[in-house]
Amino acid sequence: MPYGKPAGIPCVQLDDALRCRLFGRPERPAFCGSLRPSGDMCGADRDEALALLERMEQATRPLG
Repeated sequence: MPYGKPAGIPCVQLDDALRCRLFGRPERPAFCGSLRPSGDMCGADRDEALALLERMEQATRPLG
């Protein structure tokens, strides 16, 4: 996704198990490699992580 990932749209590099196809590969975007998950992003489990990420996407969604 050369221009970024729109809010609410899964990354095109996720497989059916929601795992990154590019993890550990040189073509993985620098942004992904620089992302450092934290408790406020990941929560206690997958459901909480997805809810937190949804809120972040909503808060940073461009207007219009």
